[in-house]
Amino acid sequence: MKVAITSAKVHVSVRFTREGSVLAQTIRAGAEGIETRLEVESPEDPARVAGVVRNAENGCYVMQSLANPTPVATSATLNGAELDLAAYPPPIRD
Repeated sequence: MKVAITSAKVHVSVRFTREGSVLAQTIRAGAEGIETRLEVESPEDPARVAGVVRNAENGCYVMQSLANPTPVATSATLNGAELDLAAYPPPIRD
């Protein structure tokens, strides 16, 4: 876009969560929220800088994958053969 940026700093803050038990195989991890703050120095018109920031956010694979639900496909093998996790449910704990 040929926009002069003399300095850019980004600050990212994430609030992670975790619940459940590893031993009971009920562990669940996630994030309650992510905050970013971008500090830009530029002699350019604010509208041009806003375009650069908008493109950076919209073109960021990580940010867009987190902001928009993304299908995840997983598989596992054991000794070269497919491992069907559903066939082996977590143990029942008292």
